[in-house]
Amino acid sequence: MENTKLRRRVLATATATVAVGALALAGLTGVASAGPADSAAPAVSADSLSPGLLAAMERDLGLDENEARTRIAGEYRAAAVAAGLEKSLGASYAGARVSGDKADLTVSTTDASAAALITKAGARAEVVGHSLDRLEAAKDALDKAARSKAPKNVPVWYVDVESNRVVVNATDIRAGEAFAKAAGVSGGLITVARTTEQPRALADIRGGDAYYMGSGGRCSVGFSVTRGTQNGFVTAGHCGRAGTTTTGVNQQAQGSFQGSTFPGRDYAWVATNANWVPKPLVNGYGRGDVTVAGSTPSVVGASVCRSGSTTGWHCGTIQQLNTSVTYPEGTISGVTRTSVCAEPGDSGGAYISGSQAQGVTSGGSGNCSSGGTTYFQPLLPALQAYGLTLVTSGGGQPTPTNTPTEQPGGTWAAGTSYAIGSTVTYGGSTYRCLQAHTAQPGWTPDVVPALWQRV
Repeated sequence: MENTKLRRRVLATATATVAVGALALAGLTGVASAGPADSAAPAVSADSLSPGLLAAMERDLGLDENEARTRIAGEYRAAAVAAGLEKSLGASYAGARVSGDKADLTVSTTDASAAALITKAGARAEVVGHSLDRLEAAKDALDKAARSKAPKNVPVWYVDVESNRVVVNATDIRAGEAFAKAAGVSGGLITVARTTEQPRALADIRGGDAYYMGSGGRCSVGFSVTRGTQNGFVTAGHCGRAGTTTTGVNQQAQGSFQGSTFPGRDYAWVATNANWVPKPLVNGYGRGDVTVAGSTPSVVGASVCRSGSTTGWHCGTIQQLNTSVTYPEGTISGVTRTSVCAEPGDSGGAYISGSQAQGVTSGGSGNCSSGGTTYFQPLLPALQAYGLTLVTSGGGQPTPTNTPTEQPGGTWAAGTSYAIGSTVTYGGSTYRCLQAHTAQPGWTPDVVPALWQRV
């Protein structure tokens, strides 16, 4: 149940910034309900999204600027509501997903009596046969079997919340069925589907910039981070091992890998020298840099964009969370499957939804000429693993495993009850309250877009 435990832990810590907004929106903390599903989503201000990201969403998703802003606002709200409902529904929770340009939220449960709670929170309720915990336990069994012996002709498996099954993608159906049987997973939880995918790792301080490994090869920067007073960035684990030296996009000495995990997971972090200043930015490749405001995880169906040093900006949607994929080097678990294309050298680069950091490019299949499928390593487990803090426009974001540190100056204060329309200052910026709530440590305006709008 490793992935289930991690999801619960992230929900209780790093996504506490989301959960308070969700609870407020869902009417679960004694504050006003969000109302019907078509009620207004939190606004996305005109200067909070980069022109480059909006242009990429128009090219890849067919959304004009207003449609893109509306969708991102709806996805922010959906992520908050889904996090709150997961906590409230407990063992009956069976996953969440969004659909359509307005990011309509569907939340699944095994308990028919919980449907009213879901509807009250502004989401569509769906009653299903298997809880998310049960499906993830089945997937964990597949992961355990793959660690003992990587399956042949079975490149990908994941929990599909829409079908309420664990989907095993295999180039040979009999191989997929044999893999499930060997793992001891009930056929009632599994769907084996034929695939032509042949995923591979894409290996060949601003997110998306190129960097070069001392032994040869190029990857892409994920996101700027700090560890105490040490600056650096997160990237893909398959790009280098601890001790591997790096040079930056300008071909100057940059730093070295301090920690790396691959296979199993696919994350690493590089400590940089004093010449490199971490910025809360992702390279927009000629269309303006994207500012990183936080790391609220998006749900299935949400839009997501990627920046990488080979192909620049590309966008698509999140297809499945908690996916396992087998590369020639071994099996990677806990990655997110997307419809975004990528090519070698994009590895390690930044995935971002609106202004919220999602993860780093791991691998995939296809290319950006004919289209493809890619997988990203979610960011929060990497921050937890190495005790890192994401660099954001608000001055930083608490590391999930740490207690919130002393906050920047301003009028915002934990323990204060805020009404809709109230304004506060925090970290040198002014914010307007979008949902009534009582503030808690770590729920600062810069990382809770469901509650606060920068003005």
